[in-house]
Amino acid sequence: MNRLTRRSFLQLSTRLVALMGLGSSAIPRVAEALEEIAQGKTRVLWLQGQCCSGCSVSLLDAESLPPASLLTKYICLQFHQTLSSATGSQAVEVVNKVISQGKYVLIVEGSVPAKMPKACLFGDEPFGDQLARAARNSTAVLAVGACAAFGGIPAAENNPTGAMSVPDFLKSQSLAVPTIRVPGCPFNPDWLVGTVVHVLKFGLPPLDSLGRPTMFFSRLMHDQCPRFADYERERFARTFGEEGCLFKLGCLGPITKTDCNLRHFNGGINACIRAGAPCIGCGGEGFAAKASLPFITKSRAAGKES
Repeated sequence: MNRLTRRSFLQLSTRLVALMGLGSSAIPRVAEALEEIAQGKTRVLWLQGQCCSGCSVSLLDAESLPPASLLTKYICLQFHQTLSSATGSQAVEVVNKVISQGKYVLIVEGSVPAKMPKACLFGDEPFGDQLARAARNSTAVLAVGACAAFGGIPAAENNPTGAMSVPDFLKSQSLAVPTIRVPGCPFNPDWLVGTVVHVLKFGLPPLDSLGRPTMFFSRLMHDQCPRFADYERERFARTFGEEGCLFKLGCLGPITKTDCNLRHFNGGINACIRAGAPCIGCGGEGFAAKASLPFITKSRAAGKES
């Protein structure tokens, strides 16, 4: 590993402070935190339940903090199923060793199949059992992505596995561990990077009533919408591809709190509404539940009308 200079830490800290919406006075403290992380003093264990690994892919697309630097220079990542070269019994041994040592930040991607435990196994151990063991010895748990945060698509109506969010599962096991929800399908990598650094240096960030960091989940999408003027003029799109507010096509921006319209994805290139698609509410607790998917029926109806 190349030696990291104080200048490197300060440059990165400036970017992270901007991500978290902190003042410039926080830069030295963030730089200090990164130095501690780079020395291997902070460990992270990443586990996956019922998920598509899309949030891991989103993290690897990060530009504010390149993933190669994040994973190899700044965070002592102990294990990640998608990125790990270890498999089989070797991977199981690695995870069990980390859990037995304790004192790590636990990041969880994916939901828990509470009614069908063997639907998701790590080795021969049901994911729920592994999660409970890992959470018990962690300093904090980050439920990342819609599936871990609120159940997501695996927890949609009539799902056979009885999928639960990570916070709900931990509560059912009477595990009182500091837990943060970082939803999204997938999450914006800035949300995770900013949250992890805040936890490591400043402790738990301010959270809303749903357990999400307010630095990223405090403003309605509707209030940041590039089509807000169309809404005020009651100029509504009736089919996809039309100009105008997307509300009548099922946009959930008026009830969803994220900063997607300000932060954007893919290196700041685009976001759902900017690309002409309605907000599907993946940053909220109702994502993928039957009542939260009006865009499906609306799009079908629009197709029939056309």
